[in-house]
Amino acid sequence: MIPGKEILSCLRIGTVKDVIRLVPLSNDEFDTWLAQQTPEITAQLKGQGFTAESGQYGFCHTSTGQLSLVCVGVSEELGFWSAGEWVNRLPEGIYQFQTDDVGEISLYAFAWALGAYRFDRYKKETKPAKACLNIPVSVDFERLEIVVRSVYWVRNMINTPAEDMMPEDLVMESKYLAKEFNATCRVITGDKLLSHNYPAIHAVGRGSHQAPSLVDIRWGKSKYPKLTLIGKGVCFDTGGLNLKLGQGMLCMKKDMGGAAHALALAYCIMAHDLPICLRVLIPAVENAINDKAYHPGDVIQTRAGISVEIGNTDAEGRLILADALTAASEDDPEMIIDMATLTGAQRIALGEDLPAFFTSNTEIMNDLMDHSRQVQDPIWPLPLYFPYMSKLKSKIADTNNVTNASGPYGGAITAALFLSKFVPELNRWVHFDFNAWNETDKSGRPQGGEAMALRALFSYIQTRFRP
Repeated sequence: MIPGKEILSCLRIGTVKDVIRLVPLSNDEFDTWLAQQTPEITAQLKGQGFTAESGQYGFCHTSTGQLSLVCVGVSEELGFWSAGEWVNRLPEGIYQFQTDDVGEISLYAFAWALGAYRFDRYKKETKPAKACLNIPVSVDFERLEIVVRSVYWVRNMINTPAEDMMPEDLVMESKYLAKEFNATCRVITGDKLLSHNYPAIHAVGRGSHQAPSLVDIRWGKSKYPKLTLIGKGVCFDTGGLNLKLGQGMLCMKKDMGGAAHALALAYCIMAHDLPICLRVLIPAVENAINDKAYHPGDVIQTRAGISVEIGNTDAEGRLILADALTAASEDDPEMIIDMATLTGAQRIALGEDLPAFFTSNTEIMNDLMDHSRQVQDPIWPLPLYFPYMSKLKSKIADTNNVTNASGPYGGAITAALFLSKFVPELNRWVHFDFNAWNETDKSGRPQGGEAMALRALFSYIQTRFRP
């Protein structure tokens, strides 16, 4: 369920008495700043050996012993994300940045709020952050709240174990979103997927005790430009009969991360009431094993009429996306964006923190990169290199779902090329492949589920579809 406004208890807005001044400083700018301070502050900081090294804290008190100023050393590498650590390290109190730069404050406040995130659903005791940040009324608090709630929602959905986030649960999350914004939500489940011509989604999900589903959310007036979001909703991926090793399954609750992102991005769009005719498609399945599970070597049909030889049942995400992409294209939208935790090859190419995206539209690619830089939400383009399409040839079907070449080369590219077969108008399509997971604890980004590319995408959409 979308987190409530209480998650922003670590933030306040407006005028507050007796705030503790908070000053982020780099080592390079410290001496210039210090020269402008009172002798009392200078003496206290020098007495503590504070030099604004990254991660260093300097505390200044009034003559009565009350904490009045905190200086923190920041590095260029961490930047605004440093605030994600301060919220957990600073003593209890209400803090306020000593700057009038609204953009800088907004980024620091975002990181501060994300640092306060806790996934405590299964814990008896929790330790909420006690430090609170006061931000000026010049900051767009409503936008900040919406983005923070969306990131919390992504993290919560991904972090929830598969036992409590199966296809039925993902369908419920989708219904929560539709209900909040009075959107329509149609769900096709089980064998009805066959009668409605979604055979690939059915094939992947039929091996689970929970029936596969396709969620179809529609919102917005028909006169507005059409945008369709698609999210890969594999609630758990055993690998199917091409069974993963135990270590490879440990994080597979995150394989519905694309669906979590699609829902969260839709939430941002709806909450801002953008002039968009929005459609959200979530194929929700578990890739499990029973006597009905699909096999390596099977040939399955797709909604597009393209037959697929199954070279590997662990390449299931592209199969459910294929049917969803075909359905999306039938509506002739202005733009289709799909999001998926699709390949390990993406992480090999770019690392676990940098999402990849694919598009044949140079203008869209450049615009996305511009917005990525503006909001400091990193993404990176990979090529739709069509000569690699030959690697997907099959002798008995129209295509294979995996490459027939030896070696783990270009896997993210060939996966994107497979998806491109199901998008008639490539110029309107963007495909995101990301990890949606923090492998280790980082400032403001604890180990576990993570929203990636969400702010960059929303910034782009808000600009492209502005009134």
